[in-house]
Amino acid sequence: MNDNIPGIEETTDSEVKDDVHEPPMYRVLLHNDDYTTMEFVVEILMLVFNKPPEQAVEIMLNVHRKGIGICGVYTFEVSETKVNTVHSLARQNGFPLKCSMEKE
Repeated sequence: MNDNIPGIEETTDSEVKDDVHEPPMYRVLLHNDDYTTMEFVVEILMLVFNKPPEQAVEIMLNVHRKGIGICGVYTFEVSETKVNTVHSLARQNGFPLKCSMEKE
């Protein structure tokens, strides 16, 4: 038995969405203050942001000289976690180090 009826044409419409959206990215920033030591900032950069010592010193000097330094660019959740980790470690060590994030 043939299911095709002569004179009737079947078509299938299918929509394929190729729109893949990357998640928004956020810069994590360290801010200069008069109390947090340079050594502690370098430690934070190496521990929390996995920066090699040379790069950690370079970022720390940006924080010291320019008032702010970019630690990295991450998704919202990762950025938020890193900011909270920096604040927690700074408070545990008696420093008022400020860390923030901003959308790229």
